[in-house]
Amino acid sequence: MLYPKIPLAQSIIEICKAKGVHDIIISPGSRNAPLTIGFTNHPDFRCYSIADERCAGFFALGIAQQKQKPVAVVCTSGSALLNYYPALAEAFYSQIPFVVISADRPHDKIDIGDGQTIRQENVFLNHSLYNANLLEEASEENDVFINEAINVAIAHKGPVHINVPFEEPLYQTTNKLAVDVNVTGLFKSESSVRVEDIIAFSTLWNYSQKILVLVGECRPNTIDQQWIDELASHPSVVVLTETTSNLHHPDFINNIDTLITPFTDKEFAELQPRVLITFGGMIVSKRIKAFLRKYKPRHHWHIDELRAFDTFGILTKHFTVAPNQFFKQFLPHVKVVPSYYKDFIQTVRAQRAIKHSEYLANIPFSDLKAFESILAALPGNTQLQVSNSSAIRYAQLFDIDPSIEVFCNRGTSGIDGSTSTAIGAAVASNKQTTLITGDIGFLYDSNALWNNYIPKHFKIILINNGGGGIFRILPGHQENETFHTYFETSHCLTAEHLAKMYRFDYLTAADETSLKTGLKQLFENNDQPAILEVFTPTRDNNKLLLDYFKALV
Repeated sequence: MLYPKIPLAQSIIEICKAKGVHDIIISPGSRNAPLTIGFTNHPDFRCYSIADERCAGFFALGIAQQKQKPVAVVCTSGSALLNYYPALAEAFYSQIPFVVISADRPHDKIDIGDGQTIRQENVFLNHSLYNANLLEEASEENDVFINEAINVAIAHKGPVHINVPFEEPLYQTTNKLAVDVNVTGLFKSESSVRVEDIIAFSTLWNYSQKILVLVGECRPNTIDQQWIDELASHPSVVVLTETTSNLHHPDFINNIDTLITPFTDKEFAELQPRVLITFGGMIVSKRIKAFLRKYKPRHHWHIDELRAFDTFGILTKHFTVAPNQFFKQFLPHVKVVPSYYKDFIQTVRAQRAIKHSEYLANIPFSDLKAFESILAALPGNTQLQVSNSSAIRYAQLFDIDPSIEVFCNRGTSGIDGSTSTAIGAAVASNKQTTLITGDIGFLYDSNALWNNYIPKHFKIILINNGGGGIFRILPGHQENETFHTYFETSHCLTAEHLAKMYRFDYLTAADETSLKTGLKQLFENNDQPAILEVFTPTRDNNKLLLDYFKALV
């Protein structure tokens, strides 16, 4: 076995192995050479080389998103480290285990004018759950810091930073370990709902005729079917799910904006719940957030093992338990309460479905029409990654096959790493993966294609409407030079030459007929990754979308 000669590098590698950190994404550099030598020469690690650190961070995030295990990124000293920050912040808010290991100059080389040197210690302080600033020599103290960092990433589902000073020479190797590391165990207590809470809060449930359950981003199979069916059986309970919730039942409402956008004040008052129960990650729908902030429930319970955000300004109880465990313990103690609440919502839902179909049948080709065709054509039992901004909001308006797993970087809602995350997820999941992305997000993260690990069954559906289409929907849209240049970022670029350079098959569509043909070709050929670029009319999309919500009444 070949090891780096520097004992501190050996300690990190051995503790990562013991803790189950087996996926290592390395960005080339010199200062991190001891780590690179150690990880790449050890059979227990799967190593990937991604040159762009920002892309490497999101690629690692995609792997960790799928495996729910910590993935490590390794970089050289200097500004390279700062490029991990967007992915690290996403991991922080999306509760994804993520380990940053940065090589650094020795402490006496900081702030003396040495090259490729910045203040690396605690650089992620606001968004890192733990910061291990190691000393240069291997020691029991350093072992404690390394263990604790990885333990925190696993137990608290978030990012940590291990900063490692190395002095030259960096490339020397040895066949023998010089360290005997201390590996500490991971203690994680079993969580449950307290008996007194079950009694008190089930009483609240049993005297409430309007209970609203709002589900954010969840992994597939988060809730057992038994508890899904139980929730759906209560006439006093309405369940609203987002596309990223991966939670399905015929009685659940999965098109929130379609349902509530046309509501009058009277209908909003009818929808106002007495009890709001939330679980899962960040909520996409701005309209449901605005509704719950104005028409506040009397009680808001959030269910999460680790944390609860007071998103609506009315949080009254945080159940620190996994949602499935909560429902397993809680639902057997509640009773069916007679109520018109669910019937009211289901009646509106049925009316909306009719208007939705009528409107879509009579509009020209556009973003909205394209999403209707794309989401209906996705193969079953595959994975869908959706980029932020317009793409995830359009996806919320349509039904998606329940066998399709849906993911999106909603922690920070940024467009900066959607493609890199999708590629990492495709590598980890081994499922056919489709990314639906907008043109600005795609161009922003185009270095994601500079990647030697892209599976042949990876597909990109690129909606090119010539700019940041979401800004045409938001307040402040005006047809002037400032808007086109600084908000919409108008352009005439395509993915054609990028596809050629990175050896992707390239298809295009600009109307319903060519889109249908393009989708068929896209999903039939798994010999090479492919991009289907869909061109839609820049100036028409926002009006067609706004008219859609008006037509639902």
